[in-house]
Amino acid sequence: MKELTLDTAVPALRAGGVIAYPTEAVWGLGCDPANEAAVMKLLQLKQRPVEKGMILVAADLAQLEGWVRVDALPAERQAEVLASWPGAHTWILPAGPRAPRWITGAHTGIAVRISAHPLVAALGRAWGGPLVSTSANLAGQPPARTRAALDPNLLRDLDGLIEGATGGLDQPTPIRDALTGQVLRI
Repeated sequence: MKELTLDTAVPALRAGGVIAYPTEAVWGLGCDPANEAAVMKLLQLKQRPVEKGMILVAADLAQLEGWVRVDALPAERQAEVLASWPGAHTWILPAGPRAPRWITGAHTGIAVRISAHPLVAALGRAWGGPLVSTSANLAGQPPARTRAALDPNLLRDLDGLIEGATGGLDQPTPIRDALTGQVLRI
């Protein structure tokens, strides 16, 4: 497995690579959300259908500009979403004009998070935009909580890995609908 740093991860991502990195609770897989071939590679590695859509992580709200429409939320819903970030809160927001079908899947929104995890936030800043973030496991299998638990079959096809520790959460971040506040994943 190719060990990456923040400096070497960015060229790997620019080249259409898929990388593994620790997130708030589990190890994640990431790639450039604007690169259809990279997203399709990630989906193929995970054996996940494109219709399910993808989660994007970012270092700050500006990185999500054009991807989602925060302004489409009523003021009180917008305030709740923004008050929860940066943090371990994933919200489904209405998709913006930059959001392609390989990210939204069969949905009209995108699940997004502005992460407080130091490595995820640093990766987002180094990359300069949002990244796809999905658990580093085959679809239907339990997510890896440690590097040692990463599936060797998945690892062999990745373009690299950034070493680090997960944020210590017991479960992946909850996912809520930003328009209604409804919890979709606890």
